[in-house]
Amino acid sequence: MQTSNNSSDPWRVDKIVRYKPSAQGTPGAPGEDPTTDYMNVQLKWCAWVALYCSCISFANSRVNDDTKQMLSSFMLSISAVVMSYLQNPQPMTPPWSNI
Repeated sequence: MQTSNNSSDPWRVDKIVRYKPSAQGTPGAPGEDPTTDYMNVQLKWCAWVALYCSCISFANSRVNDDTKQMLSSFMLSISAVVMSYLQNPQPMTPPWSNI
């Protein structure tokens, strides 16, 4: 049922336009939604607060407390800090610096 007629070609080769990225696609361009940057900052702050709290609880612990629980919370907070910086290592640029 295929025909060799080019007019029935569904691809329409003459209508294909190559993609060219615009200037708005670059990071930090005006008009970009800064929500992801703010979420990354908030995630980093939360990771540092978790590390701080685990250090405080380790300092206030007694010798006969559960050391496995203490060590696991400490290691989990360290991994949260490491993973948050592996995800987005560069600092956030303020929105007014792109003007």
